[in-house]
Amino acid sequence: MNRIQKFFTQIKGLLVHRFFQVLLFIILGLFAYGLMFSNVKPERVQVELFKPAGQTIRSTKTVEDTYKTEQEKEEISKQVADVYSLKKEYAKNKVDLISSIFDSAIEVNKETDPDEDHKEDEDKKETVKTDAQKVSILKEKLTDEVNKNIEESVFLALVQADEDELKIAKDSTITAVNNVMSSRIAASDVENAKKKVVEELGYMSISGDMKKASTSLARTAIIQNVFFDKDKTEEQRRKAVESVEPIRILQGQIIVEENQLVDRDVYRQLELAGFLNTESTIYPYIGLLLFIFLTFAAFYYYFYYSVSKKDNKYNQLLIFSLVFILSMATMKTVSILADLKNSNLEYIFPGAMAAMLIKILLNDRLAVAMIILLGSYGTIIFNGDTPGNLDFSMGLYIIFGGLTAIIILSRPNFKSKVLVAGLLLSLINMAFVFSLIFIMDSHYTRMEYLYYASAALGSGVGAAVLTMGLLPFFEAGFGILSSIKLIELANPNHPLLRKILIEAPGTYHHSVMVANLAESACEAIGSNGLLARVGSYYHDIGKTKRPHFFIENQMSEENPHDRLQPETSRDVIIAHALDGGEMLRSHKFPKEIVDIAEQHHGTTLLKFFYHKAKKQDESTLEAAYRYPGPRAIMKEVAVIGIADSVEAAVRSMKHPTPEKIEELVSFIIQDRISDGQFDECDITMRELSIVKHSLCESLNGIFHSRIEYPEPDKLGQKVKE
Repeated sequence: MNRIQKFFTQIKGLLVHRFFQVLLFIILGLFAYGLMFSNVKPERVQVELFKPAGQTIRSTKTVEDTYKTEQEKEEISKQVADVYSLKKEYAKNKVDLISSIFDSAIEVNKETDPDEDHKEDEDKKETVKTDAQKVSILKEKLTDEVNKNIEESVFLALVQADEDELKIAKDSTITAVNNVMSSRIAASDVENAKKKVVEELGYMSISGDMKKASTSLARTAIIQNVFFDKDKTEEQRRKAVESVEPIRILQGQIIVEENQLVDRDVYRQLELAGFLNTESTIYPYIGLLLFIFLTFAAFYYYFYYSVSKKDNKYNQLLIFSLVFILSMATMKTVSILADLKNSNLEYIFPGAMAAMLIKILLNDRLAVAMIILLGSYGTIIFNGDTPGNLDFSMGLYIIFGGLTAIIILSRPNFKSKVLVAGLLLSLINMAFVFSLIFIMDSHYTRMEYLYYASAALGSGVGAAVLTMGLLPFFEAGFGILSSIKLIELANPNHPLLRKILIEAPGTYHHSVMVANLAESACEAIGSNGLLARVGSYYHDIGKTKRPHFFIENQMSEENPHDRLQPETSRDVIIAHALDGGEMLRSHKFPKEIVDIAEQHHGTTLLKFFYHKAKKQDESTLEAAYRYPGPRAIMKEVAVIGIADSVEAAVRSMKHPTPEKIEELVSFIIQDRISDGQFDECDITMRELSIVKHSLCESLNGIFHSRIEYPEPDKLGQKVKE
């Protein structure tokens, strides 16, 4: 074990205690807080009224500009026109008044005029006295206010006219007044309205005096019927004012450009945005601390309660911590460089590196959690050192790139092609960057577009290169068996595989067959198919010590077990599992491969030699002829053990058919279940059923029926014919 492994082993020993677990999360939180502290620190600027600004200042928060809002409300209120209401009842009242005057005149004439026969005897003097009396009587029927507004000549014309003439005048006057008063008449329009009613009455076919009286009455009836409505005017202005959206200084908005004169309006906006406030505030620091606490509390809960195996838990915790520290340090470095060069260099940040490392070393869930954490912290770190700003577009870019990398690496064979995955990620990153640019309707030059494309390309390729460069250190430090390491071990030119091929060719062929069967079965149940394949290649490496004692390597030679005692044969056969484990350990193979070599037989019984010994000695114990184990712990080991037995058994069958193969596979699996070989493994009955189906499909493809060709002599005879 090298120094790096010893160091991390010591740390894992400390993490057994909850105190050190909490301490690790506190250290991570303080590290993140230290990196983001400057990004939330309130900014103070030195500006003076009526002097050029020394820098471009952007608002760090969204605040309402109450002064401009009130100005806008006043302007809108002034633009609302006064509301004038039409008093429709005025027209009816005036029509009723005119009608009452004419009706009263008709009544007076009926009451005071003598019979027609006596009228001719009346002299002129008496007639005048009678008209005066009629006028007096008519006035008594009307109110003082009405009498005051009507000329004396009008009364006289009314009492002198006959009933028919009064009725005609009444109808004409009422119609004219109603027509004119039905329209809107403002104070300034009264005189024009009176002229209009006079024009309408000009066409009446009555005597001159009566026409003048009707015209005078009509003019008197025409009054203003449209008046200023204070309540409605105030209501309209109130609605207009309420419709005014508050004028805000938006977060990120430029308040003043560099070298721009700071006038009173700009100065007021700076004051509103808090740049001129000399009082210090702790709220940004509290907010950042709370945000970090919430995120790490969630991760602590996951690690403490969700990961069952302790050793695996501490490995995950340390790897997660190291990748987080490395990613955050890289992120801060890129943001500082971007600020120094005043460019959008942040798009080159290889955020997908963290997702790739966690995906390959740990699992998908932690990879997704890591990239979401980095994306959320990235909104703060890449805010351009403008406190209060959050660069959500950069956060989306980090999260999208990381999730894309996880999806790409989830495809078959892509774990071993990290660089290819990085190139594909680069193309997707470029598309995403351009989508953000187009959504924000930003306009750039061709060189700027090329710059963004180059940054996105560098992000994807950089993530892949860093992932490939860092993987060996993590594998060495934590003893992790990654996909890349497995593919390296699967290389046919590996010394141990060459050793099997040369010294035990039959075993090599058997191992390849088992690898094909086990990989398909493991992938069918969602286990690591690549681990099953590589483990199968080396599971019988121990047979290379005594290859000829195993039937697949004997070819046409005599079987040495025919001359040996059962006990000796037993020791030779059982030794291959232990020898294989020792050989793999000596070559620094990963623990998982060593476990496969030692556990693929579990504690199964060597039935042939046990029964042979039983015939010689009835007191022979069954336990003496069992493999020492241990029994399978991983699903991959259980599947390899089944595939190992199935392949050997089917190969020994003379005429395998699908029915015979299925019967044999079912028997072997059931026998292992009955023998308790899966008691320490978390493989389920449903998964065993899937394994059975997968093995049968693979074996039917390998040992399918073939047509029988005729013998060479018969074939030649048929050709001649």
